[in-house]
Amino acid sequence: MKTPEQYLKIRIRILLIFFITGLVLSGITAFPIESELSLIATNHPTNSLQQWINTVYHAVAATNARYPFMPYGTDWLAFAHIVIAIAFVGPLRDPVRNIWVLQFGMIACVLIIPLTFIAGPVRDIPIGWSLVDCSFGVVGIIPLYICYRYTKKLEEDFG
Repeated sequence: MKTPEQYLKIRIRILLIFFITGLVLSGITAFPIESELSLIATNHPTNSLQQWINTVYHAVAATNARYPFMPYGTDWLAFAHIVIAIAFVGPLRDPVRNIWVLQFGMIACVLIIPLTFIAGPVRDIPIGWSLVDCSFGVVGIIPLYICYRYTKKLEEDFG
């Protein structure tokens, strides 16, 4: 039979594995961005989302063809996601000692929102896409906040 402390640690691990997996997958998918876009772009867009995807695909393809060094920026974006995910191994192993990583992650999730609404208009990003970007922060903060609460309970109840 598991103790309440063990149950809290299991819940924290499950949520952190979900979060880490999301970070790694979002990073990995940034590497082949042109190939991925080519799979979903169409010759005859039927709605504004499809038009936006086509616009992005054509911009990425044209930029890559003329300036092949530009995708290096998204490679670094992908790498950063993976490195940030590695930081969450600390609370995965010892949540109480590494609670600061959870706090860092929650702060990063909150900061996605102002960045999106400042940089989005400057870069002519449609509002709908900005809201999709904001959703990463909103969705990401939920498991981190739950982990944070569980970690505080671990600290208070089990020292």
